[in-house]
Amino acid sequence: MDIFDTAAVLITLAALFSYVTNRFLRMPTTIGIMIISLVLSLGLLFLHALGWTVPEQQAERLVGGIDFHETLMEGMLSFLLFAGALHINLDDLRQQKWVVLTLATVGVVLSTFIVGALAWLIFNGLGIDMPWLYCLLFGALISPTDPIAVMGILKTVGAAKSLEIKIAGESLFNDGIGVVVFLVILGVVQGVSEPTIAGIGGLLLQEAGGGIVFGLVIGLVAFALLRSIDNYQVEVLLTLALVMGGYAAAHALHISGPIAMVVAGLVIGNHGRVLAMSDTTREHLDNFWELMDEILNAVLFVLIGLEVLLLSFRGEYLLAILAVIPAVLAARYVSVGLPVMLMRRFRDFSPRVVEILTWGGLRGGISVALALSLPASPERDAILTTTYAVVVFSIIVQGLTIGKLVKQAARG
Repeated sequence: MDIFDTAAVLITLAALFSYVTNRFLRMPTTIGIMIISLVLSLGLLFLHALGWTVPEQQAERLVGGIDFHETLMEGMLSFLLFAGALHINLDDLRQQKWVVLTLATVGVVLSTFIVGALAWLIFNGLGIDMPWLYCLLFGALISPTDPIAVMGILKTVGAAKSLEIKIAGESLFNDGIGVVVFLVILGVVQGVSEPTIAGIGGLLLQEAGGGIVFGLVIGLVAFALLRSIDNYQVEVLLTLALVMGGYAAAHALHISGPIAMVVAGLVIGNHGRVLAMSDTTREHLDNFWELMDEILNAVLFVLIGLEVLLLSFRGEYLLAILAVIPAVLAARYVSVGLPVMLMRRFRDFSPRVVEILTWGGLRGGISVALALSLPASPERDAILTTTYAVVVFSIIVQGLTIGKLVKQAARG
């Protein structure tokens, strides 16, 4: 299939699955889309087992022709992160800045090493040869959380504003930090980076620090341009150029594009929306990015559901999945609980915040995309299959039950 036909199929499936979800399933759209897509994929695999191979082969050809890593990391991610940051109130974020910063940095690194250690014990205990550095890679790619599915749920159940900001802020920033940590470890595995504190620290500073500075610069430049005109078509186009051109430039400069997009989104979403836009422009900008966010999320979750067609399910992989899922949750609980326990001395937290942050820490497309970016090897197959299972579990099980946990916490 060419790129237009592929896009046509994905958009059509996303639209149909969205309709079914909203008309019949009555659950969060993204979760419903992924469930339908997953059921469709499993149905095709079942037909293949019965001897009817043509539909499954056609679907596998479609999914196999899409570079999921390239599509998400070099395409969708810039739009999704900018759209998410656009609606984060900077004053609210400032009130939670130390919590968000700690969870998005210390929490991610801590989770990476805890998951890595547990994964090493699980994989090698089951006879799956998995070197320590590959276990760390798995820890790095599975540690970032995805706010997409859970944010809508938190709003419908009336979660405290401070809790929403903690989850949204952490998720936006830990995406970027998680990608940087993953790239650092991957560089060591491939022999590109020196496994020294100075080498790793320098790469982290270049990627993360450079992303923050670059995002601030391009955000302020776009802000100045927006402030100088009053034409909503041109202003929306400028924000689109900011995302696409800014992300491409960050990639060329070898700095973190995800972090740059979050920072640029915060600049435009706060100073830009208030000081540089008329009410008409603000309304059109919000509608445009909200629609962009919904469309891309729908397509992303269709892709996640269809990716099961390309996975290898061996017996030892299934046993590893059963052990890794609780291990990832345990690592999340510790990596959230320790920082919160230390910060309780200086600030108050809402009831059961550690449990909510743990269960609300859904994994998403970024984890799958990073797993798919690993070079071909036996380790890649095991990591990809396990990553996919963790993502599916978190989106379906955690995503459909986090609302009840938040309500219980609110009732005390």
